[in-house]
Amino acid sequence: MNDLARRYEVFGRVEAPGYRELTEGIAADPALLSLIAALPAPKQQPNLLFAAVRFLGGPVTAYPAFSSFVRQSWDAVRATMLARSTQTNEAARCAALLPALCLLDGPLALIEVGASAGLCLYPDRYGYRYPGRELGPQEGAFTCEVTGPAPLPDRLPEVVWRVGVDLNPLDVRDPDAVAWLRALVWPWQPERLANLERAVAVVAQDPPRLVRGDLNECVAGLVAQAPEEATVVVFHTAVLPYLGEAERERFAATMRALPCHWLANEGPARQPWVRLPYPPPADRAVMALVLDGRPLAFAGPHGQSLSWFA
Repeated sequence: MNDLARRYEVFGRVEAPGYRELTEGIAADPALLSLIAALPAPKQQPNLLFAAVRFLGGPVTAYPAFSSFVRQSWDAVRATMLARSTQTNEAARCAALLPALCLLDGPLALIEVGASAGLCLYPDRYGYRYPGRELGPQEGAFTCEVTGPAPLPDRLPEVVWRVGVDLNPLDVRDPDAVAWLRALVWPWQPERLANLERAVAVVAQDPPRLVRGDLNECVAGLVAQAPEEATVVVFHTAVLPYLGEAERERFAATMRALPCHWLANEGPARQPWVRLPYPPPADRAVMALVLDGRPLAFAGPHGQSLSWFA
């Protein structure tokens, strides 16, 4: 129980400060911790609980109202958490991926593992604002602050083929699926919600091919299906936390053996095979952007920043 309380406390303090009152309240509430602890381990995630409450119309502000709703509606909250997953589909992460993708010769064939609704499969369709550099349509463009010698692209990549794989792929044409994606966006970040709405509108015009399955079972077959004339890139963002240690090691071994590029945007601790040039900051969450085992940068969790390594 102490580990679970600590997990919630750290989540609010480091990753999602807007939920800090709730996470501290949960950490000090044995009754609520007992309800959460009775769930399967993968379903005990703070973000999943808060998204489920929001999806059901519950409050996520003051702790007394939140805890009262969870207790009174626990059957519905529990059922939602068991039926759904934290599939935050942050299209703005494309702003962090784009400089790495543009290091590669095109045209590109993109395979996203842990694709959710596939919004990150469209880095060529969005607009971007970097310091001194604008690309693509600028209405609602993703803004990314950059430090260090990042090779900012001067063009959007050419993507000729794209496919995603997920245990539970979401269809952006399904209102229920989009409602769940909205519930996963933190309520104090309206810009992320605006990014989601714009990305959904873009992808709904040309939905991607999404394969239902386990990434370890599917990735090799998808690489084999990619067009021969394209540069194949398997990529993922914030997916490795949902794999067990053995599954992560198996995936890493598979990726090293496949004839393709491997672009990972994941928490540093989830990529122990990568030797970073210096430790990640202790006061905020970051991702490590890694191309073919080579660390390139620390990235903001939602694509809002890049700190490129010298």
